[in-house]
Amino acid sequence: MRLDDHNVVITAAGRDFGRALAITLADLGARVFLSARTLAAAERTRDDIRSRGTGKVHAFACDLTDPASISDFAHQVAAHTDHIDVLVNNAARYLEGEDLLAVSDQDVIDTLASGATGTILATKNFLPLLLRSVKPDIITMISTAGLPGHARSTAHDAFYSAKNAQAGFTEILSKRLRPQGVRVISLYPPDFDNADPLTPDWHTTPRGPKDPLTSQSLIDCILFAISQPRDCFIKAFHFEEPS
Repeated sequence: MRLDDHNVVITAAGRDFGRALAITLADLGARVFLSARTLAAAERTRDDIRSRGTGKVHAFACDLTDPASISDFAHQVAAHTDHIDVLVNNAARYLEGEDLLAVSDQDVIDTLASGATGTILATKNFLPLLLRSVKPDIITMISTAGLPGHARSTAHDAFYSAKNAQAGFTEILSKRLRPQGVRVISLYPPDFDNADPLTPDWHTTPRGPKDPLTSQSLIDCILFAISQPRDCFIKAFHFEEPS
C-alpha cells in the first residue's frame, strides 16, 4: 500500500521500533512527524529518511514525562498541518528487574510517566488534529506485559503497571471514540527482533514459524489495520509467545 495521503505522528522515533516504523512509513509516502526525547536523536532519524529521497519528514523533541513538552510537540505539529491521520503511541520507558526495591523512586516515576501519563497526554493533545481527519487511527504499542496475568517478562513492576495502564486507557478509548470514527488499535507483542531498516539485517532477519517476532511483522500489522475500510475496527493484535 501507499501512504501518500497520510500524516503520521510517531513518538520515540529516535531509535529501535519507532525509528524503523518512521523510515518504513516515509518510504511508503507518508508525511511523518517524529519525536524523540532529544531533538538530536529525532533529527538523526529525520536526516536518514531524507537521505533516501523523501522530504516529507519533520523532527521534534518530546519528553513524555513532561506535560509541557507534550503540549509543545502537538502545537509545533499543528503549525505544519491542519490534521493528522495516524498517531502512533510508541514511547514508553523500559525498566528491568524483578525486585521492587532494586530501583529508585525516580525510576518508578519516570517509567509510569512516560508509558502511562505520557500516552494519555499525547493522545489528548493530538486528538483535535485527529478529529479533523477523515481516516483517524490511534496506534498504541503496548506489550504482553499489559495482559492480565502475564508474568513471563523480567521487566520491573513499574513497567508492568505502565503497560496495564495503557491497556486500560486504550480499551475505554476505543469504545468512546468509535462514534466519532476514530479507530483505536493496540498491539501486544512479546520481545521481538528489531533490525534497523538501513542495515543488511532488515532483509536477512529470519521470519519463520520458529523464529521470534520481528519489527517488520509488527509494521505489517499496523499497515494492515490502517488500510482497512472504515467500518473495520480492529481493536488489538495479540501474538503467541515463543514456547
